[in-house]
Amino acid sequence: MRSIIDIAVFSARISPKTVWTFVRARDSEGREGWGEATLAGQAAAVEAHVERLAHQRIGSPVITGTTTPDTESMAQAAAISAVDQAMWDLHAQAQSKTLAEALGAPRRTTIELYANINRGTTDRSPHAFALRALDAANRGFDAIKIAPFDDVTPEIAESAAGRHAIAAGVERVAAVRAAIGPQRALLVDCHWRFTESAARDVLRELEPLQLYWFECPLPEMPTMLPALRRLRSQANAAGVQLAGCESMTGLAHFESFLDAGVYDVIMPDVKYAGGLAEMLRIAEAAEVRGAVCSPHNPSGPIAHLHSVHVSAVLPTIPFLEFQYGESPLFFDIVDGVMPDPNGGRSALPSGPGLGVALDVAKLGELRANAISGVVA
Repeated sequence: MRSIIDIAVFSARISPKTVWTFVRARDSEGREGWGEATLAGQAAAVEAHVERLAHQRIGSPVITGTTTPDTESMAQAAAISAVDQAMWDLHAQAQSKTLAEALGAPRRTTIELYANINRGTTDRSPHAFALRALDAANRGFDAIKIAPFDDVTPEIAESAAGRHAIAAGVERVAAVRAAIGPQRALLVDCHWRFTESAARDVLRELEPLQLYWFECPLPEMPTMLPALRRLRSQANAAGVQLAGCESMTGLAHFESFLDAGVYDVIMPDVKYAGGLAEMLRIAEAAEVRGAVCSPHNPSGPIAHLHSVHVSAVLPTIPFLEFQYGESPLFFDIVDGVMPDPNGGRSALPSGPGLGVALDVAKLGELRANAISGVVA
């Protein structure tokens, strides 16, 4: 029986504000499988959890599809999820199947993408947002997402300072809509920055801009479920979908929000959901309850390709998130052929397993100071 002989973790600083964290597993037959555990500001904690998992898993068989236990933190969830991704990569390679084929019968061979331009937009002026959105549109993306509400928090959202920051965000959204025209989908991510009252006001202000969805407006905790239901009703009346659940782990947590009927779209992330099989269980639970699954995916190339494979077997999917233009390293550190996302869609990688690996030598050049915050 094939067993795990090594699990290693690599954190690589790819911009002043971003560190990608990857996991590589090796089996006793010489294969390498890859996963990604990127979690903003917590690379050191993720690495520590991966190292603990390595001690538990080395010498054990390659096992996939297990149910994720309750986790103590997102860092632990990211580590568990990344190791599971690497196991699935190894498992699919051993079967000489693509990862999508190993996960189930693929329902589609091309995955529609939307461009998340937020992290790559360092100039936060409305004009800069508009130029970046137009660039993505000109490369074939028919859906664009931004996170425009910098400096807003629930604590200040209803104050004069909060209203000023919200007005700046609305101006960014308006500039992007003007740049991409009325036909392309415009998605707005709020990063849990509002109170219910502030979110209601923002939805009303944005109504003329015809959003496709309004994402994560309120902190996601049980006490917020009634407010989220009211916001969904308001959004739907204006032709807007409410989306969320991007940082949750495990089917049970998603089911509590699905059963409450608060979101039209749920956004499990391969890095946090608790494994690829858990992603599929979450998507099936959403379909039964009339919600749509659109995976969260604003990270590095390994998470992206796992998300592409998972998206091929989901019951339904409008499109998959793509981190647009944060760094050329997204392509440069890949060993193999990354399907071209330009044109707003991605083919499935054709090789066994994930279809690509990472260039460890290039990763090594980026690992110095990855945790400390200094760009290598």
